[in-house]
Amino acid sequence: MTAVNAYAAQNATTPLTPFNFNRRDVGPHDVQIEILYCGVCHSDIHQVKNEWNNAIYPMVPGHEIVGRVIKTGNHVTRFKEGDLAGVGCFVDSCRECPSCKAGDEQYCEEGMTGTYNAYERDGKTPTYGGYSTQIVVDENYVLHVSEKLPLEAVAPLLCAGITTYSPLRYAGVGKGHKVAVLGLGGLGHMAVKFASSFGAEVTMLSGSKSKEADAKKLGANHFVLTSNKEELDKFQNHFDFIIDTVSALHDYNLYLNLLKTNGKLLIVGAPPEPVPVSAFALLMKRKSIMGSLIGGIRETQEMLDYCAEHNIVSDVEVIDASYINEAYERMLKGDVKYRFVIDIASLRN
Repeated sequence: MTAVNAYAAQNATTPLTPFNFNRRDVGPHDVQIEILYCGVCHSDIHQVKNEWNNAIYPMVPGHEIVGRVIKTGNHVTRFKEGDLAGVGCFVDSCRECPSCKAGDEQYCEEGMTGTYNAYERDGKTPTYGGYSTQIVVDENYVLHVSEKLPLEAVAPLLCAGITTYSPLRYAGVGKGHKVAVLGLGGLGHMAVKFASSFGAEVTMLSGSKSKEADAKKLGANHFVLTSNKEELDKFQNHFDFIIDTVSALHDYNLYLNLLKTNGKLLIVGAPPEPVPVSAFALLMKRKSIMGSLIGGIRETQEMLDYCAEHNIVSDVEVIDASYINEAYERMLKGDVKYRFVIDIASLRN
């Protein structure tokens, strides 16, 4: 067992505080990683506050993890001591169902094992995430990270990156397509970067005029203020794809009307309540709505390799672990461009 320093939530209402626990010994197929940086995802807040009614306390959040391998099990073949490595949103799955065998472990029919706020496959050992100094993970669920890119800016790729890369790739977005990105936050800023790099003409749809300059700096060709109906009406039947990153309640029908025949609305945001959809918004031009959840290990590695080749990273603000509660407050106000990342050195004694 290895003693680990961390920050944890003890319940749904009090601030995160320092927390110590023990990581398991390294097994034959395990990789032990000294964590260097961990991104702060909005889903961390949802789970800490038990907004999804599945909280396991104490909870050590964090699933955008990058670090360096410090030990490997004697059967490990894919990693060696000193390698840079990443861990994303899950650390295990059943490995036997059709989804797992297809490389879509995130859709495991028995349920993937979350990096935190979950139980190991034994059903009783809680998982603890990346707001901590070390982690031990089976090598099959660990990613290779390039030395070419700044590690602090790579960390959010393990969630925000793959969450937007996967549906854009699955939908076949490429040169000549007109793509809209709804919402400019942690997910939206990565969606703009990816869609632009794939050769699409990118339009940012946002309710905040102040985000126009940033959107175009990130790679958007156009900006549309969603509160301006006259401006929005100009884009009726215009887009091949819209990737919707917004988690607040909003009207899907409004954006379905902006799609061309056979257009697709790609949902990666998760509103807290069901959103009504008119059948006619789909029927009249054979439009469709597609959901997407992160990506499998193989595709996440593909995404990391693509980012290394094309110099794509997240825009980040690096913080000490002790700032995490203030960071949560700022995130709730939309006051971050565009991802907080914890420097885990601040957790070490």
